[in-house]
Amino acid sequence: MVDTVKPAGTSEEVKPRSVRVVLMALMIAMLLAMLDNMIIGTAMPTIVGELGDMEHLSWVVTAYTLATAASTPIWGKIGDMYGRKGSFLTSIVIFLIGSALSGMAQDMLQLIGFRAIQGLGAGGLMVGVMAIIGDLIPPRERGKYQGMMAGVMALAMIGGPLVGGTITDHWGWRWSFYINLPLGAVALAMVTAVLHLPKKRAQGKIDYLGAALLTIAITSTVLVTTWGGNEYAWGSVEILGLIAVGVLSTAAFLYAETKAAEPVMPLHIFRSRNFTLMSVIGFLVGFAMFGGVLYLPLFQQSVQGASATNSGLLLLPMLLSMMVVSLIAGRVTTSSGKYKMFPIAGGALMVVGMFLLATMDTGTTRLVSGLYMAVLGAGLGFLMQITMLVAQNSVEMKDMGVASSSATLFRTLGGSFGVALMGSLFTARVTDTMSERLGPEAADAAGSAQLDAASLAKLPEAVRDAYQHAVAAGTHSAFLLGAAIAVLGFAAAWFVKEVPLRGAGPAAPAGAADGEKAAPAAQESLAH
Repeated sequence: MVDTVKPAGTSEEVKPRSVRVVLMALMIAMLLAMLDNMIIGTAMPTIVGELGDMEHLSWVVTAYTLATAASTPIWGKIGDMYGRKGSFLTSIVIFLIGSALSGMAQDMLQLIGFRAIQGLGAGGLMVGVMAIIGDLIPPRERGKYQGMMAGVMALAMIGGPLVGGTITDHWGWRWSFYINLPLGAVALAMVTAVLHLPKKRAQGKIDYLGAALLTIAITSTVLVTTWGGNEYAWGSVEILGLIAVGVLSTAAFLYAETKAAEPVMPLHIFRSRNFTLMSVIGFLVGFAMFGGVLYLPLFQQSVQGASATNSGLLLLPMLLSMMVVSLIAGRVTTSSGKYKMFPIAGGALMVVGMFLLATMDTGTTRLVSGLYMAVLGAGLGFLMQITMLVAQNSVEMKDMGVASSSATLFRTLGGSFGVALMGSLFTARVTDTMSERLGPEAADAAGSAQLDAASLAKLPEAVRDAYQHAVAAGTHSAFLLGAAIAVLGFAAAWFVKEVPLRGAGPAAPAGAADGEKAAPAAQESLAH
């Protein structure tokens, strides 16, 4: 922890204790947004058992994801125009209202609607955390805090399923939502009491047309990746129609942004080569990370015989290496100001890690798969926070919110595409392998590639063996696709230009245009 933090452009020193309190509140808010889906996943069987309406089950997650993705850029722009603190507190309140209502839902349709409200708030939570950190801590110093953010992510991924299962078993599924209320109240109180940012009053109007077109484009994209190959065939009228809507609304959005006085996503930020590259790399990181987190537990349960709880713990090698490497990269970045080597190293390790995971088969031990996961985790650790840091360093302070929201959005969309494309490949390969080994009828009778260790134990040995080989073949194809996609990230990293990171001093340049001197960074200060 630094002795003092001096916001750029001011002579006022900020007490480290104040910084720690604010960062703790921000981490709690970030944990709320990330933990929610992890907790709900383990509670879903119980929820369906009580509320019924299983055909709408997927919408409990989809409604939350859609609302989060669609609202993310809008929250970023609102923070830039009207002030970060007010928009952040508002997003927390909306998230908590959605959580309380979800806990009180009486049927599945109510739950879906209330989850959408939750998602609206969650979009502002993630952007608010990143943008406020970007405001308070200069990029040169920000690397020191990367380990904290990586730690929160690891805690959510590991602790979510454990907490969700424990709460559901002992308190009931409704407390999976109610648990957000005390945590959110603590974050609200801490942010309100300690964080004091200058209020803003924007002269322009919110770009409602741009916001609406962007929402339609994001919604269409997420629905294509969610429904394609699952609810509807990829060549169906519904999917092709959504693709057409997505393309047309994206084109209309890009045109509208060139005419808007205060565009919700200013296109000039993409003139920065570094910002554009970090958006691409962030998309690819999301693709690899979410695909890995989804299909590794499935392999561990189906092939290696782990329980649902243990499969979450078995992700520790990946998550711990990600956290440790992120912390080291942050420290080195802070001390040296150099960062280009990290996207390159991260891209290389991500390719290697994905390829190693693609080599797993029914004979792969947990130790070996753990080592492979650690390699992937190290690659993600080099990339996760560096992409956000460089993206923020590539824009002026007035665009900090939209830069943070855009980087978050691209990572979210990458995860959506990763889960969808890897999922389609996985399912097709599992079906083909089962049919080859057992015949089409026996393959259909064995299930839909979602059997846990306990269910597998009840199957005849021949069917169980065929199923395990099918899952191994499916994960091979999925991770091989991930490795191919990761190659693009590794290639993109070589084109990153190492622009000096803004420091704490008033004369530090803002790398808004990849080396061109930007307007002085008028950092907002933290009162104490």
